[in-house]
Amino acid sequence: MQISKHRSRVERLVENKISFAANHVELSVYDTYKSTNRVKLASNEVLFCAMITGKKVMHVDSCDYHQPFLPHQSFVLAPEQTVFIDFPDASLSAPTTCLAIEISREKINTVSEKLALSLPSDFNYQKQLVHTEHNWQTQHCLGRLLHLFSENEAERGYFIDLAMDELIARLLQQQSRDLLLGAVKQAPDHNGLYQAVHYLETHLDEPLDVEKLCKLSCMSRSRFFTQFKKSFATTPQQWLQARRLTEAKAKLKAGIQITAISFALGFKHPSQFSRAFKQAFNITPKDYQLQALKADKNDWLLR
Repeated sequence: MQISKHRSRVERLVENKISFAANHVELSVYDTYKSTNRVKLASNEVLFCAMITGKKVMHVDSCDYHQPFLPHQSFVLAPEQTVFIDFPDASLSAPTTCLAIEISREKINTVSEKLALSLPSDFNYQKQLVHTEHNWQTQHCLGRLLHLFSENEAERGYFIDLAMDELIARLLQQQSRDLLLGAVKQAPDHNGLYQAVHYLETHLDEPLDVEKLCKLSCMSRSRFFTQFKKSFATTPQQWLQARRLTEAKAKLKAGIQITAISFALGFKHPSQFSRAFKQAFNITPKDYQLQALKADKNDWLLR
């Protein structure tokens, strides 16, 4: 039976829930049909949440965290961590909808061991709420999981397990990159690899200079690429592109013109920037900027 058929049965207006279970994982879809504030969310396991429609505002009192949660975004909640959620725009005609996947720590540890990522010593979901935006691979993976959980085929559990491995791997890689980037910013001279990443971070507008990066890291070309891929689960060129696009988001939110952003971040032409941005986030820079500015305006109205 399709998920949409289950969702047609509305039993409660705030976080009307339907759930589907498989080995080591449970997927739930929550629909909220009225505006409300301070709805508590917590889990005994790691909880991955992805926004489908509408808007939430998340609050974590312990770290003074207050952020809007929009479609194509996700957050990972640590076990026993608590977040409070506002639903400013929810209504009967336009419900706010969120997908939540509860993942056992056993499953996460298994995937982490397979990846063998070179993680910082403080890599731990207990440290913080991880809030990020999907790339197209993560978005595709979520769509596949929704379909798999709602079907009744005999091999359903096997394919869910494979899709969950991919989703967890992408989440771990994203968090490891974020933590390593934070470590680079704090101590750029810690080692040669950190120096190379720091150079990339401070020269986002320039073409990739592999010889310069090898010299900074004191490594041969082959060793540098091997160590970079092991530490960041991506190539230097892919890292540079991803960092440019992340910086582009901040500039778009600040209202900077798209043409100025494209040249400031090393793109040869605004059309090249727009294609790369759309491919990564499934939204054009113009639409993203309009969405972000609208969200900021709504946040101001809510204060």
